[in-house]
Amino acid sequence: MAIFDNLSRYRPQALGALRIMTALLFISHGTQKLFGFPASQMDGSLPTMLLVAALLEFVGGILVLIGLFTRPVAFILSGQMAVAYFIAHGPKSFFPALNGGDAAILFCFIFLYLFVAGPGAFSVDERRA
Repeated sequence: MAIFDNLSRYRPQALGALRIMTALLFISHGTQKLFGFPASQMDGSLPTMLLVAALLEFVGGILVLIGLFTRPVAFILSGQMAVAYFIAHGPKSFFPALNGGDAAILFCFIFLYLFVAGPGAFSVDERRA
């Protein structure tokens, strides 16, 4: 339909909004592990694997948020989410709705899309190009 064809001109802005919102949600997983905010049920120091995940979520999330090195960072974060799904969620149940892994799957594929599509509008990468 012609009415929807006009929306295509906003593709870079929509991609930028998707990148920014995904990054903000992802950062919150890192801050929860690293700083206990938002409040977490985790106590004490993090095991090495969770510490690495938290640093990737926090630092990688900030880089994706500002759109700096978006493609390589998104590729790494997509892989991290695939590993997280198969290590932490997959063994609990085959179904993501039952194993709590739906967010990991969504993050994985959104980051994979950002790797392919690039950062979109509102990014440092766009300004550097």
